[in-house]
Amino acid sequence: MKTIGIRLKERFIMKTLSLLTAGLIFTALLTVSNITFSQELKTIKLLPPQTEIGKPLMQVLKARNSLREFSSENLPLQILSDMLWAAWGINRMDSGKRTAPSMGNRQTIDVYVATADGLYLYDEKQNILKGIHSKDIRAVIGRQSFVKEAPVNLIFVADYTRMGERPDEQKSFLSAADTGYISQNVYLYCASEGLATVVFHSIDRPALEKEMGLRPDQKITLAQSVGYLKK
Repeated sequence: MKTIGIRLKERFIMKTLSLLTAGLIFTALLTVSNITFSQELKTIKLLPPQTEIGKPLMQVLKARNSLREFSSENLPLQILSDMLWAAWGINRMDSGKRTAPSMGNRQTIDVYVATADGLYLYDEKQNILKGIHSKDIRAVIGRQSFVKEAPVNLIFVADYTRMGERPDEQKSFLSAADTGYISQNVYLYCASEGLATVVFHSIDRPALEKEMGLRPDQKITLAQSVGYLKK
Protein backbone atom coordinates (compact mmCIF):
# COMPACT_ATOMS: atom_id res chain seq x y z
CA MET A 1 0.00 0.00 0.00
CA LYS A 2 2.86 2.32 0.86
CA THR A 3 4.52 1.58 -2.51
CA ILE A 4 1.26 2.31 -4.37
CA GLY A 5 0.92 5.60 -2.49
CA ILE A 6 4.46 6.62 -3.43
CA ARG A 7 3.80 5.78 -7.10
CA LEU A 8 0.56 7.79 -7.13
CA LYS A 9 2.36 10.70 -5.55
CA GLU A 10 5.15 10.46 -8.15
CA ARG A 11 2.57 10.39 -10.96
CA PHE A 12 0.82 13.44 -9.52
CA ILE A 13 4.13 15.33 -9.30
CA MET A 14 5.06 14.38 -12.89
CA LYS A 15 1.63 15.44 -14.18
CA THR A 16 1.87 18.75 -12.33
CA LEU A 17 5.35 19.38 -13.72
CA SER A 18 4.11 18.59 -17.23
CA LEU A 19 1.26 21.07 -16.89
CA LEU A 20 3.60 23.73 -15.53
CA THR A 21 6.05 23.12 -18.37
CA ALA A 22 3.26 23.36 -20.95
CA GLY A 23 2.06 26.59 -19.34
CA LEU A 24 5.55 28.09 -19.45
CA ILE A 25 5.99 27.10 -23.09
CA PHE A 26 2.60 28.62 -23.98
CA THR A 27 3.48 31.85 -22.15
CA ALA A 28 6.83 32.03 -23.93
CA LEU A 29 5.21 31.46 -27.32
CA LEU A 30 2.58 34.09 -26.57
CA THR A 31 5.25 36.58 -25.55
CA VAL A 32 7.24 35.93 -28.74
CA SER A 33 4.03 36.23 -30.75
CA ASN A 34 3.23 39.57 -29.15
CA ILE A 35 6.74 40.85 -29.77
CA THR A 36 6.54 39.75 -33.41
CA PHE A 37 3.09 41.31 -33.73
CA SER A 38 4.34 44.68 -32.48
CA GLN A 39 7.42 44.55 -34.70
CA GLU A 40 5.56 43.64 -37.88
CA LEU A 41 4.26 47.16 -38.49
CA LYS A 42 7.14 49.56 -38.93
CA THR A 43 7.05 53.33 -39.12
CA ILE A 44 6.62 54.61 -42.66
CA LYS A 45 8.62 57.66 -43.65
CA LEU A 46 6.38 59.77 -45.87
CA LEU A 47 7.70 61.70 -48.83
CA PRO A 48 7.82 65.52 -48.99
CA PRO A 49 4.58 66.87 -50.48
CA GLN A 50 4.54 67.88 -54.14
CA THR A 51 3.08 71.33 -53.69
CA GLU A 52 3.56 72.35 -57.33
CA ILE A 53 1.11 69.80 -58.74
CA GLY A 54 -2.67 69.79 -59.00
CA LYS A 55 -5.51 71.26 -61.01
CA PRO A 56 -6.81 74.83 -60.65
CA LEU A 57 -9.12 75.31 -57.67
CA MET A 58 -12.27 76.05 -59.67
CA GLN A 59 -11.84 72.86 -61.69
CA VAL A 60 -11.29 70.87 -58.50
CA LEU A 61 -14.45 72.29 -56.93
CA LYS A 62 -16.38 71.38 -60.06
CA ALA A 63 -15.04 67.81 -59.97
CA ARG A 64 -15.52 67.20 -56.23
CA ASN A 65 -17.94 64.34 -55.50
CA SER A 66 -18.49 61.24 -53.36
CA LEU A 67 -17.72 57.83 -54.84
CA ARG A 68 -18.30 54.49 -53.11
CA GLU A 69 -16.71 51.96 -55.46
CA PHE A 70 -13.05 51.29 -54.88
CA SER A 71 -10.32 49.27 -56.54
CA SER A 72 -8.19 47.20 -54.18
CA GLU A 73 -5.05 48.67 -55.75
CA ASN A 74 -2.78 50.26 -53.17
CA LEU A 75 -1.98 53.95 -53.35
CA PRO A 76 1.64 54.84 -54.15
CA LEU A 77 3.60 56.32 -51.26
CA GLN A 78 3.82 59.72 -52.95
CA ILE A 79 0.04 59.88 -53.42
CA LEU A 80 -0.52 58.87 -49.80
CA SER A 81 2.04 61.42 -48.61
CA ASP A 82 0.52 64.25 -50.66
CA MET A 83 -3.01 63.40 -49.56
CA LEU A 84 -2.16 63.38 -45.86
CA TRP A 85 -0.30 66.65 -46.16
CA ALA A 86 -3.26 68.19 -48.01
CA ALA A 87 -5.58 66.87 -45.30
CA TRP A 88 -3.80 67.97 -42.15
CA GLY A 89 -0.16 68.69 -42.87
CA ILE A 90 1.96 71.60 -41.68
CA ASN A 91 2.10 74.41 -44.25
CA ARG A 92 3.84 76.99 -42.05
CA MET A 93 6.86 75.39 -40.46
CA ASP A 94 7.72 78.39 -38.30
CA SER A 95 4.40 78.24 -36.45
CA GLY A 96 3.38 74.60 -36.98
CA LYS A 97 0.03 75.65 -38.39
CA ARG A 98 -1.86 73.35 -40.73
CA THR A 99 -3.51 73.11 -44.10
CA ALA A 100 -6.89 73.12 -42.30
CA PRO A 101 -8.10 75.44 -39.54
CA SER A 102 -8.92 74.28 -36.03
CA MET A 103 -10.75 75.79 -33.07
CA GLY A 104 -8.32 78.19 -31.36
CA ASN A 105 -5.50 76.42 -33.24
CA ARG A 106 -5.74 73.63 -30.67
CA GLN A 107 -5.24 71.01 -33.40
CA THR A 108 -7.45 68.50 -31.63
CA ILE A 109 -7.89 66.02 -34.50
CA ASP A 110 -5.62 63.02 -35.07
CA VAL A 111 -5.75 61.22 -38.39
CA TYR A 112 -5.42 57.43 -38.25
CA VAL A 113 -4.79 55.47 -41.44
CA ALA A 114 -6.17 51.93 -41.77
CA THR A 115 -4.89 49.68 -44.55
CA ALA A 116 -4.62 45.96 -45.23
CA ASP A 117 -1.22 46.07 -43.49
CA GLY A 118 -2.59 47.51 -40.27
CA LEU A 119 -3.33 50.73 -38.41
CA TYR A 120 -1.13 53.83 -38.46
CA LEU A 121 -1.19 57.28 -36.89
CA TYR A 122 -0.26 60.25 -39.07
CA ASP A 123 2.46 62.29 -37.38
CA GLU A 124 2.48 65.54 -39.35
CA LYS A 125 5.38 67.03 -37.39
CA GLN A 126 7.76 64.23 -38.38
CA ASN A 127 5.93 63.47 -41.65
CA ILE A 128 5.64 59.78 -40.82
CA LEU A 129 3.04 57.10 -40.27
CA LYS A 130 3.52 55.55 -36.83
CA GLY A 131 2.62 51.87 -36.75
CA ILE A 132 -0.06 51.10 -34.14
CA HIS A 133 -0.69 47.43 -34.87
CA SER A 134 -0.67 45.06 -37.84
CA LYS A 135 -4.33 44.01 -37.76
CA ASP A 136 -6.54 44.82 -40.74
CA ILE A 137 -9.51 46.57 -39.11
CA ARG A 138 -11.14 47.97 -42.25
CA ALA A 139 -14.17 45.68 -41.89
CA VAL A 140 -14.78 47.10 -38.41
CA ILE A 141 -14.57 50.77 -39.42
CA GLY A 142 -17.86 51.14 -41.27
CA ARG A 143 -21.08 49.24 -41.79
CA GLN A 144 -21.00 49.72 -45.58
CA SER A 145 -19.40 47.06 -47.78
CA PHE A 146 -17.15 49.49 -49.63
CA VAL A 147 -15.17 50.36 -46.50
CA LYS A 148 -13.31 47.06 -46.33
CA GLU A 149 -12.58 47.24 -50.08
CA ALA A 150 -10.96 50.68 -50.05
CA PRO A 151 -7.16 50.44 -49.72
CA VAL A 152 -7.05 53.43 -47.35
CA ASN A 153 -9.49 54.46 -44.66
CA LEU A 154 -8.87 57.62 -42.69
CA ILE A 155 -10.28 57.70 -39.16
CA PHE A 156 -10.62 61.13 -37.60
CA VAL A 157 -10.23 61.13 -33.81
CA ALA A 158 -10.75 64.11 -31.53
CA ASP A 159 -8.55 64.36 -28.45
CA TYR A 160 -10.75 66.04 -25.85
CA THR A 161 -7.75 66.71 -23.57
CA ARG A 162 -6.59 69.42 -26.00
CA MET A 163 -9.88 71.31 -25.87
CA GLY A 164 -9.69 72.83 -22.41
CA GLU A 165 -12.46 73.07 -19.84
CA ARG A 166 -15.73 73.05 -21.73
CA PRO A 167 -18.82 70.78 -21.85
CA ASP A 168 -18.51 67.57 -23.88
CA GLU A 169 -21.41 68.73 -26.05
CA GLN A 170 -19.40 71.75 -27.13
CA LYS A 171 -16.30 69.63 -27.63
CA SER A 172 -18.30 67.32 -29.88
CA PHE A 173 -19.59 70.22 -31.98
CA LEU A 174 -16.19 71.89 -32.36
CA SER A 175 -14.33 68.68 -33.16
CA ALA A 176 -16.95 67.84 -35.81
CA ALA A 177 -16.34 71.24 -37.44
CA ASP A 178 -12.57 70.70 -37.38
CA THR A 179 -13.01 67.26 -38.92
CA GLY A 180 -15.12 68.75 -41.70
CA TYR A 181 -12.30 71.06 -42.76
CA ILE A 182 -9.83 68.16 -42.94
CA SER A 183 -12.25 65.91 -44.78
CA GLN A 184 -12.94 68.59 -47.38
CA ASN A 185 -9.20 68.93 -47.99
CA VAL A 186 -9.12 65.21 -48.72
CA TYR A 187 -12.06 65.61 -51.09
CA LEU A 188 -10.33 68.42 -52.98
CA TYR A 189 -7.06 66.53 -53.26
CA CYS A 190 -8.86 63.43 -54.54
CA ALA A 191 -10.77 65.51 -57.09
CA SER A 192 -7.48 66.99 -58.30
CA GLU A 193 -5.74 63.61 -58.62
CA GLY A 194 -8.65 61.53 -59.94
CA LEU A 195 -9.13 59.44 -56.78
CA ALA A 196 -12.40 58.15 -55.32
CA THR A 197 -13.38 59.13 -51.80
CA VAL A 198 -16.39 59.34 -49.50
CA VAL A 199 -16.80 60.43 -45.89
CA PHE A 200 -19.15 58.45 -43.63
CA HIS A 201 -20.48 58.42 -40.09
CA SER A 202 -22.13 54.98 -39.90
CA ILE A 203 -19.55 53.53 -37.52
CA ASP A 204 -19.74 51.08 -34.64
CA ARG A 205 -17.75 53.45 -32.45
CA PRO A 206 -17.39 51.28 -29.31
CA ALA A 207 -16.08 48.34 -31.38
CA LEU A 208 -13.73 50.50 -33.42
CA GLU A 209 -12.43 52.39 -30.40
CA LYS A 210 -11.57 49.04 -28.82
CA GLU A 211 -9.76 47.84 -31.95
CA MET A 212 -7.80 51.09 -32.07
CA GLY A 213 -6.97 51.09 -28.35
CA LEU A 214 -8.31 54.61 -27.82
CA ARG A 215 -8.62 56.29 -24.44
CA PRO A 216 -12.05 57.36 -23.09
CA ASP A 217 -11.19 61.01 -23.87
CA GLN A 218 -10.47 60.19 -27.53
CA LYS A 219 -13.60 60.28 -29.69
CA ILE A 220 -14.08 59.10 -33.27
CA THR A 221 -15.80 61.82 -35.29
CA LEU A 222 -15.93 60.54 -38.88
CA ALA A 223 -14.11 58.22 -41.27
CA GLN A 224 -13.27 58.55 -44.96
CA SER A 225 -12.44 55.92 -47.57
CA VAL A 226 -9.92 56.70 -50.31
CA GLY A 227 -8.67 54.78 -53.33
CA TYR A 228 -8.73 54.41 -57.07
CA LEU A 229 -12.14 54.13 -58.65
CA LYS A 230 -13.20 50.55 -59.35
CA LYS A 231 -13.26 49.85 -63.09
